[in-house]
Amino acid sequence: MAVGKRESSEQLMWVATSDLPRSPGHPFYRKLNQLLGERGFDRFCEELCAPYYAERMGRPSIPPGVYFRMLLVGYFEGIGSQRGIAWRCSDSLALREFLGLKATEASPDHSSLTVIRQRLPLEIHQRVFAKVLSIARERGLLKGTTVAVDSTTLEANAAMKSIVRRDTGEDWTEYVERLAKEAGIVDATAEELRRFDQKRKGKKVPNDDWVSPSDPESRIAKMKDGRTHLAYKAEHAVDLETEMVVAAQVYPANQGDPETLIETIAAAQENLEEAGSEERVREAVADKGYHKAETLTDCQASHVRTYIPERKITRRTWTDKPAGQREAVYGNRRRCRGARSKRLQRLRSERVERSFAHVCETGGARRSWIRGVMDVSKRYLIQAAAHNLGIVMRKLFGIGTPRSLQGSLGALICLVACLAWLVKHLRVLHPCDDAVTAIRLEHSTHCQTAATERAAA
Repeated sequence: MAVGKRESSEQLMWVATSDLPRSPGHPFYRKLNQLLGERGFDRFCEELCAPYYAERMGRPSIPPGVYFRMLLVGYFEGIGSQRGIAWRCSDSLALREFLGLKATEASPDHSSLTVIRQRLPLEIHQRVFAKVLSIARERGLLKGTTVAVDSTTLEANAAMKSIVRRDTGEDWTEYVERLAKEAGIVDATAEELRRFDQKRKGKKVPNDDWVSPSDPESRIAKMKDGRTHLAYKAEHAVDLETEMVVAAQVYPANQGDPETLIETIAAAQENLEEAGSEERVREAVADKGYHKAETLTDCQASHVRTYIPERKITRRTWTDKPAGQREAVYGNRRRCRGARSKRLQRLRSERVERSFAHVCETGGARRSWIRGVMDVSKRYLIQAAAHNLGIVMRKLFGIGTPRSLQGSLGALICLVACLAWLVKHLRVLHPCDDAVTAIRLEHSTHCQTAATERAAA
């Protein structure tokens, strides 16, 4: 065989389609396409998005099914940015086949994803999310009577160093310079300003006084790793029986958990109805951060039983409280003391945190590259829908992500290595080994001596 030589990368003017490279496709994406095709996903998206496009005017747009598939790729490949998604889809022949692109057709650019996201409202993304829930319901993977609710923080696409005062418009440096002048420090250097800022007392950065000019809807919050950053709050409502995310809401990061619980439960109920389920949310499980008397009363009025532990049980005064609040608080306290509450809390801590790990960590949604609650909600809903599709795929085909096959191969290699190690050490312990043979001879001699002594006695 002769040595191959690398030729120049000059593009040919004409190339036969039969000469273009073709991919056998990825097994996971082929199965996912099969699942979506059986449920008419592309036709559903086209009919759903048709009112937001012109009729028979201009060039055809990117098919809505391709747009939503590219967002699904972002979750399954763990890519957070639209630029990364566009590059990955253009680079992989298997993903091009998943998107349904022709051999001579270019993959959509990241700017096209932005244009489509801005064109389609949040309601369209919610209906696509409900469509995925309907696929799960037909496969017997959706119940929805008992949901667990919890929240996490998403890092916003804005920097703390860019925040300004709401009242004066000063940035942080100008604000510290003014405080230094008021304290009698005139013409301070940058080092003196930093030292003054570090030593001054009562230093706080409340959201009522500071805002990000690039992302006004983000809020200053403490992240899971302890850093202070501009962020949003994502809240999941998870079906405890099937682990399906039935609601994925995004709020400003400074909204308390008790204030958003009712809205998240209502969104979960709407999604269940949109998915064709006849079940209703009857039980809500949450941690002690969601406990508030007004929230428990609203849940009771909505016929939802709560299992929310209290931070500290104290004596309350009910004379000036609305009617029904006492019964709601005492009923929740009574339920939390039962064995069912302990079992539900264990499931909540396991399954809701797992959904956050899949969507935010391995799915690439912890850092948002989009600005505004509305746009972040659109992207995050499809991330949660991809998580649900992964559960359906795991139920039907045994793998929930395209990287599961890599893990299976690694497990097989590890098993083969363990078997080889066992065979090697079993050979060392073979009866012909000198040490083992000596031990067995000593034991046999001891037995014969004991038998001789018993016969003589």
